Amino acid sequence: MSKRDYYAVLEVVKTASDADIKKAFRALAMKHHPDRNPGDKAAEAKFKEAAEAYEVLSDAEKRATYDRFGHEGLRGQGMGGGFQNAEDVFSQFGDLFGELFGGGRQRGGRAGPRRGADLEYVLAVEFMDAAKGCEQEIQVPKHGFCETCSGTGAKAGSEPVTCDLCKGAGEVMQRQAFFQIRTACPRCSGSGKTIKDPCGSCSGSGRQRVSDKLKVTIPAGVDDGMQLRLGGKGDIGEKGAPNGDLYVTIRLKEHPVFRRDGVHVLCTVPMSFPTACLGGKITIPTIDGDVPHEIEAGTPSGKIVVLRGKGITSVQGRGRGDQHVQLVVAVPKALGAREEELVRELAAVHDDKVREKSFWDDLKTKFNF
Repeated sequence: MSKRDYYAVLEVVKTASDADIKKAFRALAMKHHPDRNPGDKAAEAKFKEAAEAYEVLSDAEKRATYDRFGHEGLRGQGMGGGFQNAEDVFSQFGDLFGELFGGGRQRGGRAGPRRGADLEYVLAVEFMDAAKGCEQEIQVPKHGFCETCSGTGAKAGSEPVTCDLCKGAGEVMQRQAFFQIRTACPRCSGSGKTIKDPCGSCSGSGRQRVSDKLKVTIPAGVDDGMQLRLGGKGDIGEKGAPNGDLYVTIRLKEHPVFRRDGVHVLCTVPMSFPTACLGGKITIPTIDGDVPHEIEAGTPSGKIVVLRGKGITSVQGRGRGDQHVQLVVAVPKALGAREEELVRELAAVHDDKVREKSFWDDLKTKFNF
């Protein structure tokens, strides 16, 4: 089944501000929340659909990708995958639901340890590597398990103990209006355990800064600003919670010859004045190598030649773009004596022809003025 437009899902216009998008999601989340609609599968489906739309439209990079390429563009970059169930929504937006509803998961859903933070890594990629695809190795600074305490947070020889506030449940119950709200225990942050004797290396957090070496596969056709999602490669979550994701943002390096316009390649190629006048063969560089091209006699400087299928492979797998080549007459900065003599002879002949029938006469005849 095809997905609905995210703006239509949240009932906002395409130019809606971040505040408007958040407000619209709040209203829909309140309306279709599982605790208000127990056992209602249709309401749960709308709840997940609204959360998916908010996940994309509340993120500047994802929203820009969606506005340009739609759902297919998000799938091509590993984004906008949707939520399998309501619990996934609470896991993703735990902090937001605390803001919207005064607490975490309602009605029997344990708040629990928090998921790791998502990270962004900006990767500079050569023009040709982005066009052809490649594999690169990166070093990502992130939070990992403390090696001293193996992530427990407790000093060697000791162990975490059961939290005396929540009795190990990791959550406490509150009542607010008709909601019965379960929130993460403020003493143990939802883990159900507290540290009596903290590890000296991580101060009881169980985490430390590490540098993670990763190989990133760059698909052919990626463009500047696109993101690649590496699931589970972000910060580690609290004990028992999943890691965050890593988003690799592509930044294209400039190329001395080629430029990009989406899937199309742009370049400028010089031709000599005699070739422009008389015609002849020139060589045009492409991302696949040099190709010969026949110039017609009388080709004006600035003419655009289109080489079909010589552009960039679409990252969504929809064929290739074209190469647009601007032909310009190359004017030498210095002339030899014989060259200057020939140019002056040509100028004299050309001036005689211009006097015989001027440019302005042609315009007056053509446009009757």
